[in-house]
Amino acid sequence: MEQATDRQASTADSPLGEEQLCLRELNAWYGESHVLHGVNMTVRRGELVTLLGRNGAGRSSTLRAIMNMVGRRSGEILIKGQDSMGLAPHRIAHLGVGFCPEERGIFASLSVEENLLLPPLVRSTGHDQSQSQSQGQGMSLDELYALFPNLHERRTSQGTRLSGGEQQMLALARILRTGADLLLLDEITEGLAPVINQKLAEVLMMLKARGMTIVLVEQNFRFAAPLADRHYLMEHGTILEEISAAELPARHEYLHKVLGV
Repeated sequence: MEQATDRQASTADSPLGEEQLCLRELNAWYGESHVLHGVNMTVRRGELVTLLGRNGAGRSSTLRAIMNMVGRRSGEILIKGQDSMGLAPHRIAHLGVGFCPEERGIFASLSVEENLLLPPLVRSTGHDQSQSQSQGQGMSLDELYALFPNLHERRTSQGTRLSGGEQQMLALARILRTGADLLLLDEITEGLAPVINQKLAEVLMMLKARGMTIVLVEQNFRFAAPLADRHYLMEHGTILEEISAAELPARHEYLHKVLGV
């Protein structure tokens, strides 16, 4: 609890926006398996925060718990100041939360453009009223195609005919189409070529510059390290410590040892 208090004090002095996400003593279970043990973390508007850890550390389970996609939860989850513990997953999405799971979840039998036309708009409080995503409006197809030229070239192709990188771009584009401004991204670089990862990094930095808030679960530390404002290191379903971007150079050797990278 002392660590949680320290974190709250440090974020209170942050020049970033108000809290978008706050987890307090979050526990989660899959059946009888207790997978999260008192997770505490805070993410402010405009931040990109990573969850680091080995496989099985509880990173993906944390995202799924936020979305109420685990068996049982206890503790507190505040999304933009609203208690979301009693909400169904689709109601959580309507708070402006976009979840991109590791399995991507695109419709393989539909074309790229049909996939992009499916997602409903969610109501997200705007960050910059001049942006098209304010007042719950998602990015237009033209904006998305400008952001992901590959998708424009493949807009009539079925999901089954896309490369892994193109599928990941489509999964992210579908979230941006909804108007969500709090993004939960799970292992978006897994199995992708370095050139695709570089494109995804550029997109994330652009979204961050537009005021979006991003929580990134990422095994590829080299991808995540230069992007994030802060890193939460997880092990055995709990937060071991929080490491700021400024602290990262001095902690590289330690993190390589802990993460096995």
